[in-house]
This record gives sequence, structure tokens and C-alpha cells, in this order.
Amino acid sequence: MTTARRTFHSLRYRNYQLFFGGQIVSQTGSWMQRIALGWYVLQITHSAFDVGVMAFAQFFPYMAFGLFAGVLTDRLDARRTVIATQVAQLVSASALAWIALGGFAQPWILYLIAFINGTVLVLDVPSRQQLTYRMVGREDLPNAIALNSTLFNASRIFGPAVAGVILVAGAGVCFLLNAVSFLAVLIGLLAMRVSEFFPLEEFERPKILAGTREGLAWVREQPRMVVILALTFVLSTFCFNFNVTLPVLAKVTLHGHSYVYGLLSAVFGAGALVGALAAASLGRASTKVLLIGGMVFVAGELVLAPLHSAVLAGVLLFFVGAGFTAWSANSNASMQLAAPDHLRGRVIGLYFYAFNGTGAIAGLLTGWLCATGGTELAFAASGIIGLVAMVLAALSFGWTPRLAARRRAHTPQHA
Repeated sequence: MTTARRTFHSLRYRNYQLFFGGQIVSQTGSWMQRIALGWYVLQITHSAFDVGVMAFAQFFPYMAFGLFAGVLTDRLDARRTVIATQVAQLVSASALAWIALGGFAQPWILYLIAFINGTVLVLDVPSRQQLTYRMVGREDLPNAIALNSTLFNASRIFGPAVAGVILVAGAGVCFLLNAVSFLAVLIGLLAMRVSEFFPLEEFERPKILAGTREGLAWVREQPRMVVILALTFVLSTFCFNFNVTLPVLAKVTLHGHSYVYGLLSAVFGAGALVGALAAASLGRASTKVLLIGGMVFVAGELVLAPLHSAVLAGVLLFFVGAGFTAWSANSNASMQLAAPDHLRGRVIGLYFYAFNGTGAIAGLLTGWLCATGGTELAFAASGIIGLVAMVLAALSFGWTPRLAARRRAHTPQHA
């Protein structure tokens, strides 16, 4: 009971309850769209590389504009910004549904809508992180970040599983259900009590270029933050490309149907949910969990590379998902907790720029690897590069199992 109360501690705030409830519905719809879009592109183009082109279109806005997103977040009201971005995503999903159900979809149209939606997400992601801080405050921020990850990955189970079945009726139905799901989060945002938000320190609103330079200068002076950003950059670029690899794994490598794709995505989500709940139960940011989670994440991909069994692939994807969220939730919390109030938006923006900024190039690279040597080559490359990055990060943190044990032995125990 004590662990359960600690795990869901942030839900005692009314505003966060509203946000959390709306996101349960909206994130499920978003995952249905993500799954349907990758499969839909593969259906109409029959090309693994074109799935990579879709990823390029989705993530190019992060590469082009993501560096400045944090400054805009510090300048704008977080709640109003998130309301605007949710409305924009509702319109985008509606456009996809109209095109798919109308039967006149062309790859370039899908790429264009993906680019527009990606541009909206550049501002949406750091704004939602800033809003989380306003809803729960500094003390409960690590728990709320982990709960956000829990919610994200719980929907990652249900959304893909449902999408795998509904795709039989057509991708347009998934897009339509996603459009409707945004109403839930909008109702929650509009029902919030602004008077109950945690206050921010007073600070002058930064200018775009000067504010960006200030955020970069602060991070450069924090060696630990530099390592976390570098690790995030490498793992997100070379290892976290499941929007490209999973549809190809299901359809080409395993010769499966849409439900196989949905189930594999759901199993990954189940593992990610377990990792997120474990991070939430800690109630703090942990370097040890960050490193162990990252190791499990990338090692699992390397082991996954030669497999041609859907059952074994599913088992491996469960552990890959658990390791991924244990790593990412602790990385995110470490960055946010270290940042002062007047720089938090920029630090969040830099973190997600490292996470998503290379997604466009990574999508093309992964699509090319899948087209050249199948998912076997793509997963093998991801695993090898990821393991090297994790070892270097552990050495940079000065962390090894023996050193960690020595530190515990010399740490005073308090009653």
C-alpha cells in the first residue's frame, strides 16, 4: 500500500487528475494513429524506405525548429499553449481521416500532414512538460514525469492492440477515432483551476536567440547534463526507431498481418509500462536505474536482430520497452530537476531536441537499413551503437557496479 501511494502520489492534485484522465483517452487515440500511419504507408507504397521517409517528414520539424522550442515555452503560458496544440492535432487527425476514408491518399499528402503535425508537436511536448511542473510542483515532479510515461505506455498497449484489429476496416477509422479522442484532453484542460497552479519565479521573458544561447551556456557548465544529452542524442538517433522497424518486422521479416504488428507494438508498450511504474515508485531520479534501463534497452535490440519468431520477438520487445522507459523517465527527470525555473522550458526543449531532433535523418537511415539488410541489420546496428554509448556514459558518470558498492559502503546510515 505504501508503494502504491508513492507511485500515484501526484494524482492528489485536482488539475493533474484532469490532465491525466484526458491524456488516457487522447494518448490511446494517438497511438492508434501512429500504428495505422506506418502500416498505411507500407500498404500503399510497399517500400520500407518510404516508411523511413514518413519518419523524416514527422521529425524534420524537430530538427529545424526544436532548438528554439524551449525559449518559446518560457515565453508563453503553458496551459494556453497546450490547448492550442491539442486543437491543431485534432484538425490534423481529421484531415488524415478524410483523406484515408475518401480513398484518395497519396504518399506526398501523408508526408505533408505528418510534417505539419510534427511542427505542432515541437511546441506541444515541452509545453506539456512545463504544465506538469505547474500542476504538481518541484517535489512531486519526478513522480509526475514517471506517471506521464506510465500513461503514455499504458496507451501504447491498448492503442496498438485496438489499431491492429481496426486496421482490417481501414486506417481511416483509426485516424477518425484519434481526432475524437482529443476532445477528452481539451475538456480537462478547460476545467483546470489556474489559481491552483504552482507559481514560477519572476523572470524576464527571454528573446529567441539570446534565450537559446543562455540555455545552451547553462547546460555546457553542467557536466552531468552534457552526458545525459549526449546519451539521449545517440540512443534516440540510432536505437529508438520503432515507428520504422516494427511495421517492417511484422510485415516483411515475420510475414504477419496487421494484428501481428499491433500485438508486437502492444507488447513493447507493456514492457514500457512496467519500466515507467518502476520509475514512478522510486519518486526520485536515479542514475543507477537510468544506466541499467539503457543497457537492457539496447542489449535487447541486439538480441532481437536474428530472431524470426513472433513469440520470441514479443518477449524481447517487452524487455526492450521496460529498459527504454526506465532510462528515458530518469533522464527527463534529472534534466528538469537540475534546471532553475527561468531556464526550465529551455532545458526541457534541449532535452527533447536531443531526443527528437535527429528523428528525420534517423528515420531515413533506419528505412535504408531495413531495405538493405532487413530488420536484422537495423536492430544489430542499433544494439551495437547503443551498447558502446551506454558504456561510455557509465564511465563518464564514474559508475561501475564495484564503484557503486564502494560508495554505498562509505555512505553513513541514518535511522
